[in-house]
Amino acid sequence: MDFLSLFVKDFIIQLQSPTLAFLIGGMIIAALGSELVIPESICTIIVFMLLTKIGLTGGIAIRNSNLLDMVLPMIFAVAVGILVVFIARYTLAKLPKVKVVDAIATGGLFGAVSGSTMAAGLTLLEEQKIPYEAWAGALYPFMDIPALVTAIVVANIYLNKKKHSEAADSKMQESFSKEYVAAGDYPDKQDYPSTRQEYRSQQEDPADNRVKIWPIVEESLRGPALSAMLLGLALGLFTQPESVYKNFYDPAFRGLLSILMLVMGIEAWSRVGELRKVAQWYVVYSVVAPFLHGLIAFGLGMIAHKTMGFSMGGVVILAVIASSSSDISGPPTLRAGIPSANPSAYIGASTAVGTPVAIGLCIPFFVGLAQALGGL
Repeated sequence: MDFLSLFVKDFIIQLQSPTLAFLIGGMIIAALGSELVIPESICTIIVFMLLTKIGLTGGIAIRNSNLLDMVLPMIFAVAVGILVVFIARYTLAKLPKVKVVDAIATGGLFGAVSGSTMAAGLTLLEEQKIPYEAWAGALYPFMDIPALVTAIVVANIYLNKKKHSEAADSKMQESFSKEYVAAGDYPDKQDYPSTRQEYRSQQEDPADNRVKIWPIVEESLRGPALSAMLLGLALGLFTQPESVYKNFYDPAFRGLLSILMLVMGIEAWSRVGELRKVAQWYVVYSVVAPFLHGLIAFGLGMIAHKTMGFSMGGVVILAVIASSSSDISGPPTLRAGIPSANPSAYIGASTAVGTPVAIGLCIPFFVGLAQALGGL
């Protein structure tokens, strides 16, 4: 079977699966004006249980596996998370009517990981009995945290430079008249700044441009998504949770995921209106970016496959988490770290377009690609 037929087959399977069906169902009932609301407290519990289960799976698998096998995929996960932010900084930010800080925040959200998209990808692989490393889900924080940290650092550096540039320009307007500097400011003529740029550099304090990275990492680690996953990871590593895992977390996983998909469908439709308020380029980016990011991760995963024996199922998971955009931990982290960015832009792009594309198209696309390459 060629790639197109494999993709169509997997796409139809995905349409029939509860994961995408509930997502589309949520969007449809929201579009029809349904007043169905799932209480936020229930959603919080569901997210906690899903990510704890993924963390437990990874922790148990890491305990029983060779850590050296994980090194290269982890490095690639970090690299992709950082790279995605810079892709947005130098592509999306250059488009008309797109503010640089909004583009950086969007890149941070798309570089971070969606726990629900990853869960959907893992579920599809299990349904099709495609083998993958059980610890592959533990790649989540290695892509998620670097992306969010990079976005916040890059945005703050940009904003600081912009602020100092504007302040320096304002000060120069007061101090200069046709490139003239008051002699009283520089008693010794050899100290005169010869250019505006030199004068500007003398007015800035380099320490003001520093961005503290650890508080950003700490904020990400305290987020509900990563906290739940890291808790499960630690419990899987250092305790023996197999009995509660098999009797509770594993059986409930798919049912809870379907409810979360319903909620996300409703949320996605509500964000469509917000997305209309910002540049239409966000829609284009949200469709193209998941495939681009996923292909980069897929290529890196293939390197790990050829050199370290990383399974093709693991390659698919790496591509899926790269194609996803954070819907749980990312938004609150970016709201706090880049308060000047417009949430309607980056959250609308992620929830209304990015997540449906990642779940509905990217997952079957990368499964089909792996099958076409003969690895599955």
